[in-house]
Parts: sequence; structure tokens; C-alpha cells
Amino acid sequence: MRRATYVGATLILVLAPSACGGDGATNPGSSGSGGTNPLTNPADGPPAGNPDGKCEVPAEARAEDTSSPTNVIGDGTPASCTSAAVVAAVAKGGIITFDCGRDPITITLEETAKIVNDTGPKIVIDGGGKVTLSGGGKVRILYQNTCDQKQKFTTSHCQDQDHPQLTVQNLTFVDGSAKGLEPDGGGAIFVRGGRFKVVSSRFFKNVCDDAGPDVGGAAIRTLSQHENRPVYVVSSTFGGKAGLGNVCSNGGGLSSIGVSTTVINSLFSHNDAIGRGANPAKSGTPGGGSGGAIYNDGNTFTLSLCGVRIANNHANEGGGAIFFVSNDRSGSLVIKDSVLTSNRSDGFETQGFPGIFVLAKGDPEVSGSTLE
Repeated sequence: MRRATYVGATLILVLAPSACGGDGATNPGSSGSGGTNPLTNPADGPPAGNPDGKCEVPAEARAEDTSSPTNVIGDGTPASCTSAAVVAAVAKGGIITFDCGRDPITITLEETAKIVNDTGPKIVIDGGGKVTLSGGGKVRILYQNTCDQKQKFTTSHCQDQDHPQLTVQNLTFVDGSAKGLEPDGGGAIFVRGGRFKVVSSRFFKNVCDDAGPDVGGAAIRTLSQHENRPVYVVSSTFGGKAGLGNVCSNGGGLSSIGVSTTVINSLFSHNDAIGRGANPAKSGTPGGGSGGAIYNDGNTFTLSLCGVRIANNHANEGGGAIFFVSNDRSGSLVIKDSVLTSNRSDGFETQGFPGIFVLAKGDPEVSGSTLE
């Protein structure tokens, strides 16, 4: 196996034994600043975040204060924390917390919880480290779309507005499914418009369509963020263990088109891009299969990783770890203080950057990181 270690602007190439690295997910310690570790269902699931990630979290990317909630799901008993209660609270918006008793709880949704666009501007959903939201393998879990008239138009330019500002924190999302849905992708969470961030949360076994070019984001799909400001993903885990990975045609963990994303102190492992035929689709194929962990497409946008571990992800086509295509070559991929290891690209990747396929304004900006 060829290893590329970047220290500052210097690239050091060494030959390393062919062996799969660990996921860095066995230590249940601190997930870094920004929230607590949710250790709920599955009981043996890895904690939120990369325990080796030490990057500073900017103020706007940190967990929100939920000490004075405007909506509380539950009355202190597990029986009160139902699908209907979650859906109703999310529709009301504001600062949302849970009171489901002292033990961890899994709430299986019978329908998707949908943000109503005039219930913010700030909307926070905080599971307190004890709540798992499940799609039961049947429904997408959470949906925000400023361009969906059913969720209310609040400006004349839905594709670029500063609200709602949605934060999900200290939650686990499992078994969400966006299969057959329009808009596509986002088995756990779909967000178009406003602003969005994820803090100290986990994503296990979420899915979206198995095939198709640009169909992506088994866990999270993001589009049209305000002023191209970044989506933040902080101290969170996607997969983290065999059998818990997220699976879609493209982008097992994250997928976006034209959206900048900043990922800090997070873990991606055992996620899979299972489409075939790449993007655009090869003749006679349905297309897809790129970006095992992360799939990005568009023009001017940035994917920035700091303190991130991406290990043991897989793509049938390009970029077992990351697929990054800036169509007009104005976008940037930045990797700092991170480890990308054992991410298999069955079709293609960029020479010198194992696990990555990138078309951008230049080579990825890599420092303090190991790619192997």
C-alpha cells in the first residue's frame, strides 16, 4: 500500500504493509467540543466523533444552548415520546428537547418530521445524548426544504435565504430511507435552503436509492445553503463499525451539489456508494457508485476536513473516501490533520491521493494528514 503523509506543504511517500487500519471508534471518550456522546441504540454502537480529532471548533459550529426549550417532546415517560409527538414538535419549530425518562430511547417514526419554514429562524433539535430517531427502514427521518411550497414560502428567493437555521445535536439517526423519494437522497436528513449544522450525532444504516447519477447522501443530503456558507458537521459519526454503515448510489455519508461543507473531528467508516456507471452514467448503466463516504458536485464550493478519520469506506466507481468534482474548476478540497485510510475505489481515483477523486482549481490542499 502506498502512503502519502503531508506535513505542511511537504509530501512524503512511503511504502507501508497492506493492512486495513482501524476505525478509531473503539474509544468511548470525549467527542471534542460541541456536545456530548450519544450512546444509545444500537447499544454497542461507536460514540459520536473521532476521538483523535483535536481541531478547534469555531463558535458558529458549536452546539446550541437548549437550556430554555420552546417545545419539549414527552412528559417524562417513554410512552409519551411517540412518532406523532416528534412530528408535531418539529412542525412547531423553535428549540426542541426531549423528556422521555432517564433511560435511552429509540423513537421509530411513522412519517417524516418536516420543518415548517416560518417557525424559526433558529430551529434546534437536541436529543440530550439519549434519543435515537429511527426511520424503521421505511421513511426519511427529517426534512427541510425552503423551496417546498407545502412547507411555506417565506421569501421570493427560496434557493438563497438565511432561514430556517437548523441544528441537530446529540442525536442518533438510524434506518432512515429515502428510496423512491423526490427530492432524492438524504435517508436520515434532507436539507435545502437556509443554514444547517450537525453536532455530536451518529448515523447508522441509513439508505437512499441504489442507483443513479447525482443521487446521494444515505445519511445527509444538502442543497442551496445561504450565500454558499458552509454546512458544519462536528464531532459526528457515520457508520463507524461493520454493519452500521450508510449506503446509497453515491455518498454513503454526505452528499451535496454546490454546497460548501466543513467537517470537524468526525468519523466515517464502512459507508458504501453502490451505484454503477459513474456520473454521468456510462452507456447501458444506471449510473452512480462514487464517493463512499462523501460526494460533492457543483462549481464554486469548498469541502474542508479537519481532525477527520475516513476509513474502510468503498465506492464501486470513483473515490472510495471522497468524490469531489468542481465542474468549472473553481472549487477547493482542503484536508488538515486528518487520516484517510483503506478506502477502496473499484473504478478510479486521482493519482497521489489514495481514496480520492478530485477535479478542482488545483490539487487538494493537504497538511498534517495521512492518505493511504
